[in-house]
Amino acid sequence: MNRTLKFILIALVGLIVLGGILTATGVTRKVMFMGFVAFKSPEGDFDPGDAVTAPDYSDPANWAALPGKSDPADLVPAGVGAVDVQGRAPADVFFIHPTGYLSGANWTSPMNPDSASEENTQWMMANQASAFNGCCNVYAPRYREASIFAYFKEPEIRDAVLGFAYADVARAFEYFLERYSQNRPFVLASHSQGTHHLKRLLAERIDGTPLRDRMVAAYAIGSVMLEWSPSYFDALATVKPCRTAADTGCVVHWDTFAEGAEGIERVEGSLCTNPLTWRVDEARAPAELNLGALPVRIPYNLDFSESNPPAGVRFDGLDAPLPGRTWAQCRNGTLFVADQGDWATGMAARTGNYHGLDYALFYMNIRENSQLRVDTWLENPARP
Repeated sequence: MNRTLKFILIALVGLIVLGGILTATGVTRKVMFMGFVAFKSPEGDFDPGDAVTAPDYSDPANWAALPGKSDPADLVPAGVGAVDVQGRAPADVFFIHPTGYLSGANWTSPMNPDSASEENTQWMMANQASAFNGCCNVYAPRYREASIFAYFKEPEIRDAVLGFAYADVARAFEYFLERYSQNRPFVLASHSQGTHHLKRLLAERIDGTPLRDRMVAAYAIGSVMLEWSPSYFDALATVKPCRTAADTGCVVHWDTFAEGAEGIERVEGSLCTNPLTWRVDEARAPAELNLGALPVRIPYNLDFSESNPPAGVRFDGLDAPLPGRTWAQCRNGTLFVADQGDWATGMAARTGNYHGLDYALFYMNIRENSQLRVDTWLENPARP
């Protein structure tokens, strides 16, 4: 088939299927989604040899955020009045971004700087990583992330592609430690695919090592498909869930769903931290504790085509936060919040899955809490 014609057909079918998924319910939606995935997924088996050259982390171009350059992670919401501490903060954050590569052209991102995938990485820096620029110098590596379609394949394919992507993250973390961190305390933070990589990084590189004493906290947010189960933490020697707002050396995690949604079925329970109280319980925290949700000014680039073109947007500002946006309550390992109506946009949000709002709904709480934990660590740097 002519490649241009194939692109056109994919775009048309994608629009038809996505439109149907948005209006369908239950089994119908699942069947339509499975058909969409089958049509759009990369062809053939995953072959690491087909991936682009591994990123060189001595090159600043392979970092989506660095303290020494201007990037969207430097943005501060309007009216917050925070001081730019990049390059001067006493602590660092190593941020692992989620999936921005939504194309089925390859199993892993080709890291094209002129693409929808790159725009999505910029979106993540602006709307997620920026929450930590008040406490920390922000470091966020680009990496050969797994395509979104890897998540809907057989576990052995999914795990192989994620394992390949993780190898980049692990190399970036080593470079961060050797060249950037200079023995400062650090925060680890992530979302979605990034949280899957962080889960492995905690087990392989942090737990039971001197790095655990330097880790302020791990904001491992929005894991969705991979649970943070009791057995995972039981297998770790020194890394455990945070229990209070000021605990250090520990992990917080939540997956956000609208009240009335089904939530996530778990084989085991999964860690659910309430970001309005920072406790692990099922008490309902009132909206008055929500310090401010961040309006998402520019939508995520949901381009599934093989060509993966950018929309040509610029991330040059953040709107003022909205205090009291929602209450929050953990139930059975899922964080439930008030239905956000039209404020929650996107295909998943319309089914009650607020994965894309895991950071946005609690942006100012994350910003304040990360500062609190850094301050607590600095007051008592001799960790147990």
